[in-house]
Amino acid sequence: MVATAEEVVESFNRLLTRMRRIGSYLHGHTTTDATDAAAAGTLSRYQAGVAPFATLDGRFDAWLARLDLDELTARSTVAADHAYALQRGADAATHQMTEDQEDLAAELALTGGRAWAKLHADLTARLTATVDGEVLPMSVVRGLATDPDPARREAAYHAELEAWDGVTVPLAAALNAFKGEANALNRRRGWDDALAPALVNNGVTPEILGAMQDAVVASLPDWQRYLRAKATLLGHSDGLPWWDLIAPVGTPKRFAWDEATASVRDAFASYSGRLAGLVDTAVTDAWIDAEPRAGKVGGAYCMSVTDGVSRVLCNFDGSFDSVQTLAHELGHAYHNLNLGDRTPMQRNTPMALAETASIFCETIMVQAGLAAVGDDVGGRLALLDGDLSGACQVVVDIHSRFLFERALSTERQDGVLSVERLRELMVEAQVAAYGDGLDPRWRHRDMWAVKGHYFTAFYNWPYTFGLLFGIGLYAEFQRDPERFRAGYDDLLSATGLGDAATLAARFGIDVADTAFWAASLQVLTDRIDEFVDAAGSGI
Repeated sequence: MVATAEEVVESFNRLLTRMRRIGSYLHGHTTTDATDAAAAGTLSRYQAGVAPFATLDGRFDAWLARLDLDELTARSTVAADHAYALQRGADAATHQMTEDQEDLAAELALTGGRAWAKLHADLTARLTATVDGEVLPMSVVRGLATDPDPARREAAYHAELEAWDGVTVPLAAALNAFKGEANALNRRRGWDDALAPALVNNGVTPEILGAMQDAVVASLPDWQRYLRAKATLLGHSDGLPWWDLIAPVGTPKRFAWDEATASVRDAFASYSGRLAGLVDTAVTDAWIDAEPRAGKVGGAYCMSVTDGVSRVLCNFDGSFDSVQTLAHELGHAYHNLNLGDRTPMQRNTPMALAETASIFCETIMVQAGLAAVGDDVGGRLALLDGDLSGACQVVVDIHSRFLFERALSTERQDGVLSVERLRELMVEAQVAAYGDGLDPRWRHRDMWAVKGHYFTAFYNWPYTFGLLFGIGLYAEFQRDPERFRAGYDDLLSATGLGDAATLAARFGIDVADTAFWAASLQVLTDRIDEFVDAAGSGI
C-alpha cells in the first residue's frame, strides 16, 4: 500500500508539472491571439490528450477512499507531505459516479463543457463594436468606461450593448448547455445543490459563506450611498447609469506604462524588498502582456508556468484601475513565487484562498497612493473612487452575479432559458445588489454574456472572500508588521495544505464569524464616508 501510494503521488506530480508548462504555453497563445488557428488546434489536441487524466484522478480518489489514510500518512513521509490533498481526494470519491460513467463524462467534456466555454472565449475575443464611427475590439470598448469624456463613455456603453445583441443567441445556447451538463452531473454524483461542489472545492463550509454573505448584504446600503454620491458628482439625479460605474472623478492621474510599473514597485517596496523585486523580474523578463488589441481576450489573469515563474495578461489603459489590476495580478505572481517549492498536488490552492495575495497587494497599492496624494482633494477623491469602484465590483457586482447564477442553476433544471429570461434574471440580480445606486433605465442586461466566469461553477463569491480576507490580513499587518511578515510568506506557501478556516486561524481570524467580514467591510465603509465628504454631496 505505502509503495503504491508513493509511486502514484510522485507520478501525478511529474505529470502535473509537465501539463502546467504545456497548458500554460498554449493558453497564453490562444488568449493573446484568438485568430491563431495553429495554436487553437494544438490546444484542442492537447486537451484531448490529457482528458484521461481526470479519469485516472477519479480512480485514485476512489482507491484512497478505501484506505486508512491515518495509517498511510504515519508510515509514509510522501503521504504525510500530501495529507490534505489525499484527504480531499478521498472525500471527493463520495461524489463519484461509476468508473465507466466518469470515463464517459471526461471524454464528453471535450465536446461539451469545455467546448462551450471555448465558444464563449472565441466569440468574445473576436467581438467588435463601433464607437463614434470607429470599429474597436470589445476589450477596448469596455475599457472606455474609464474614459474622461462622459459622451464617449455613454457611446461605448450603447455600442457595447448593440454588439452583444449580435451574439446573445449562441452565447445563451452555450451557457444553457454548460449549466445543463453541470446540473446533470451534479445530480448523478449525488449533489443536491449546484453550489455545494464549489464550497467543497474551496474548503469553505456553508456557515462560512453564510457569515460572509450576511455581512455583504448588510453593507449594501453603504455601497448604494457611495453610488448615489458619485452620481450626484457626475450630474445624475436618479443614480448612476451603468456607463459611469467606473468613470473617473476628481483629478485622476493617467499613467504611462513605465509609470505604472514604477508605482507598483514603489508601493510593494513599502512591504518588502522581495515583493518589490518580483516587479523587477516580471518587467525585465517580459512576463506581462499589457496592451489591448484585436483578438486578445478581455480582463486579466496571472498563470503559473514553472516553479516561481508566472505570466500576466492585462489590458492596460492608463487608468488607476488598470494599475490596480496590474498590482492584483502581480500579487498572484508573488503567491506563485511562494508556492514554488511545493509539489503540484501541494500547491492546488482553492479559489477562495487564491485571491489572498492579489488583494493584499491591491490594498498596499491603495494605501501607498493615498499617502502620496496628501491634501490634494481632487487627487484623493480620484484615488478613493478608483479603490471603491473596484471594491464595489467585487462586493456588489459579484453579489449580483452570485444571485444570477443561483437563479440560473435552479431554473435550468426545468428547461432552457431564453435570451430574454437570462436578461430578466440579470437585471433582477442587479436591482437586488445595486438598489437605487443605479439608474433603473441604464443597467447592463447582458452581463451574463460578458463574463466567462459562468463556465466555471460559482466562480464569483471567492473573489469577495479574497477581497475581504485580504483586507483582514492587511489589518493584521498594520497591527504587528514584523510578526506578520514572519508568517505571511509561509501562509501563502501553505494555501494548498489546509482549508480556509485552518489557515485563517494562523492569524487569529475566525472566518465563520460575521464580525470578521463586517470589520473588513468597515474599512471600505470608512472610505465611502471619506469619499462622500470629499465629494461634498451632502448624502
